Amino acid sequence: MTRPRRRLRLPVDPYILALLGMVVLATLLPALGVAAEAASGASTVVVGLLFFLYGAKLSTREALDGVRHWRLHTTVLACTFVVFPLLGLAARGLVPWLLTPALYSGFLFLCLVPSTIQSSIAFTSMAKGNVPAAICAGSFSSLLGMVLTPLLAVVLLGSSGGGFSAGSALKIALQLLAPFLAGQLLRRWIGGFLARHRRIIGFVDRGSILLVVYTAFSQGVVAGIWQQVTWPRLLALLAAEAVLLAVMLSLTWYGAARMGFGRADRIAIQFAGSKKSLAAGLPMATVLFASNASLAVLPLMLFHQMQLMVCAVIAKRRSRDPEAAAEPVPVAGPGGA
Repeated sequence: MTRPRRRLRLPVDPYILALLGMVVLATLLPALGVAAEAASGASTVVVGLLFFLYGAKLSTREALDGVRHWRLHTTVLACTFVVFPLLGLAARGLVPWLLTPALYSGFLFLCLVPSTIQSSIAFTSMAKGNVPAAICAGSFSSLLGMVLTPLLAVVLLGSSGGGFSAGSALKIALQLLAPFLAGQLLRRWIGGFLARHRRIIGFVDRGSILLVVYTAFSQGVVAGIWQQVTWPRLLALLAAEAVLLAVMLSLTWYGAARMGFGRADRIAIQFAGSKKSLAAGLPMATVLFASNASLAVLPLMLFHQMQLMVCAVIAKRRSRDPEAAAEPVPVAGPGGA
């Protein structure tokens, strides 16, 4: 008698459902008049707060300790800030017959944001890969993304992204980089407090992003976003993102093998090099795209959930590889992270 196969449960992140709930709420009850001004002002404040907390929580020492495994980190950074943007530029051929110019701007923007930290570590650990390397790779990506993402957006998106200019760069510096650097400078004194109250800080993080999403989509609804995005266009966007994710997962896995990395390192490269951070990308989009932020964040939100579902399946299968039991997981040391 054969035992019934257990069905693999795909992770539908409750937070993604909350984000989608904000989209629905903004569609049904968009902020108007004085409420819109209040929401916009509050959104500006919480974006600054978010990046202050990012700076205060991110351990620079932990990231710098991983420099010894520079080949792995360079590979992940190249995937995040070189290969992804090149694929995003190649997708320009999908306009206008598959993607609208506005959706393409959002698609290209998602190719520019840094990698994730938490989910990269979680999936690398599940697949029995090099967890220290995933921690350092995600930290490097987050640090460099604070500078590279806005600069790449200015260069590659140009006027299509909402009117980028020297004034936009100054706004980015004041609203994103300044709070982040302030958090890094104050981390010595407030880092312990944040670590002890991690749960509460997490609620502040996530609640702030929910407000950012509601504000962005409220502006989009008032501007007629749902008249610009039809169901066929939305399905086309999902298809384009599925291809993008499949290409990056393949390149990071097989490319790392060709470069001579071992199994544990290849896992870290695949999960850190194929992901994009929703937490970092959403606040950046509100600053970079202003009134067009709703269309800019939609591709990123969809890609985020897609990468979670697909990578969960891959990580579970990797954990059952025969090599997983035979190959020890690297720890920090010469040549390791």
